[in-house]
Amino acid sequence: MIRHGVRLILRHADGIDVVAEAADGRQAVELAAAHRPDVVLLDIRMPVCDGLAAIAPLLALDPAPRVVMLTTFGDEANVVRALREGAAGFLLKDEGPQELISAVRSAAAGDAVLSPGVTGAVISRMLHGGEPAVADRALADERVGRLTVREREVLAMLGEGLSNQDIAGRLGIGIGTVKTHVGAILDKTGSASRVQAALLAHRTGLAS
Repeated sequence: MIRHGVRLILRHADGIDVVAEAADGRQAVELAAAHRPDVVLLDIRMPVCDGLAAIAPLLALDPAPRVVMLTTFGDEANVVRALREGAAGFLLKDEGPQELISAVRSAAAGDAVLSPGVTGAVISRMLHGGEPAVADRALADERVGRLTVREREVLAMLGEGLSNQDIAGRLGIGIGTVKTHVGAILDKTGSASRVQAALLAHRTGLAS
């Protein structure tokens, strides 16, 4: 029923084609290898092979799809694992149709998909778990000190889980400009991903 609903929502969205539907993680990998989609939407909990186990083989494809995980509130531990495995982000199952469509479009555009409903809890868990990229506060402060004022503003919004489009709207600038700022932030702070940058924003107090 959930897959049917997701398919109906996405198939009527402009610019999105649903090329396949899988019943479990193993089938998802097989269908992704056959159809080479830009985005794969995975449930964390699935039979045979769950979504977490499917991430690595999906990302081993060439070209690799962007993987977005569906989750429920309170599933932070699995979300953290998914992000560390290389998932592009996560979306709550009770989000509305527009949020689902936006998440797929954002992932296809190379954006991170971090549902605001659980971002704070996930960030907290990752920080308390001693995430090495931001484990040292002094080092984190030094990295943020390399940024311009505008880049710090963008970093704070990454910490809130905002997409490039949301950041552009809030700051009144173009999406291309936001992408440039995000790239500079990742480079200057040594962050491997937007998620690590978001962690940095929380560690240094730019986001809460």
